[in-house]
Amino acid sequence: MKIHFIGIGGIGISGLAKYMRFSGHEVSGSDMKETHITQRLHDRGITVHIGHDASNIPEGCDLVIHSAIIRPTNSEIVEAHRRGIEVLHRRDALLRILSEKKVYAVCGAHGKSTTTAILAAIMDGSAIIGAESKGFGSNVRYDGSTDVMLFEADESDGSFLNSNPYCSIVTNAEPEHMEYYNYNIDEFHNAYKRFVEMGSVRVINAEDPFMATLECDALRLYPSVDITNITYTLIDDEPYTRFHLKGFGEFEVWGFGEHIAMDASLAIMAAAQTMSIASIRVRLLNFRGIKKRFDVIFKGSDRVIIDDYAHHPTEIKATMQSLKTYTELKGFERIVAIWQPHKYSRTIDNLDAFVECFEGCDTLIILPVWAASEEPREIDFEGRFGGYNLIMADKLHREGDTIQVIVADEVVKTYDKNVIVGFGAGDLTYQLRGTK
Repeated sequence: MKIHFIGIGGIGISGLAKYMRFSGHEVSGSDMKETHITQRLHDRGITVHIGHDASNIPEGCDLVIHSAIIRPTNSEIVEAHRRGIEVLHRRDALLRILSEKKVYAVCGAHGKSTTTAILAAIMDGSAIIGAESKGFGSNVRYDGSTDVMLFEADESDGSFLNSNPYCSIVTNAEPEHMEYYNYNIDEFHNAYKRFVEMGSVRVINAEDPFMATLECDALRLYPSVDITNITYTLIDDEPYTRFHLKGFGEFEVWGFGEHIAMDASLAIMAAAQTMSIASIRVRLLNFRGIKKRFDVIFKGSDRVIIDDYAHHPTEIKATMQSLKTYTELKGFERIVAIWQPHKYSRTIDNLDAFVECFEGCDTLIILPVWAASEEPREIDFEGRFGGYNLIMADKLHREGDTIQVIVADEVVKTYDKNVIVGFGAGDLTYQLRGTK
């Protein structure tokens, strides 16, 4: 087929585009701006148009797939309908793409990318992840020799219900993206219940308050009981967590934190249905983390710069715990936290938790909210976060191996020592890396 993807620069839809290209289809796409994702698509032989225009739809196009943020008035959507081309939302396209696959689908408010990437390190099969695995340098791995698919399933738009799970894996069911579920907690929980029950095999974090209420047959992980003897170490200056999983033995996984041990345990339990524990233990060492999750982008004798995608208080709190361990083992003294709030709605809905989750940092720098198409709303950051050593900044600038903090086009502070970490899902990653 000849398939055109609108919004192809998004991490989720780019994964589908690459997978369809690997599967033998002719793929093109468009997005509003050029990024490292669109460049990598281009490198793989995919035509990517920057800017949306009716002329981007290729001649002979069979199918148009678009991301969640693309509106019906988009010029390419209008043109596709005019030409009688089938148009599918990414969510609906999953029904067709995954229908013949043996899908190990991982969902949850937190940890689903990491868990899917760990599962991909352990098991053979194709993989589509909502982040770039450092193990294979992409968010997609294609394996045409098997129908196994290791898939990060997205609850934000209900698309996890279209992922055709053979194995349903749930890291947690903390309420998130509630605007999609009409701020109805029962609607949200019922979607998770349906996702779990769709799987022939089910692996769940049974200490999640909602998952604990499910009565269906499932492999249940009780992290506080089943995961013991957690220790942390640096191997060749890389972070590793060692732990014992009840019934399975000792394991070692890249990363720091109880949450890493839990994500790995869920992946181990799923893989153990078809693999030996000895093989799982060895293959787990193939996991090298994922891009923008505790991603050390500069490492020196007196400083490190870390890029972390965490944009919810639960995620930030977990990363802060890992940072404290890392700082202690590395012999650093201070943590400088830089936060780019993601969405006004998420920030306001979780403001009390955000105020608490940065505990342990020596300085907190707050950048403007990354609106993600939302209308601006008033938030009293200076008042609510006044208990921190706080800097309200406009942007960052990467100067060599240092981070400069910019206010009103003036450099007000330069950080060149200790642990400097950025939290956010917006363009902070490019500011930290000096690529924007």
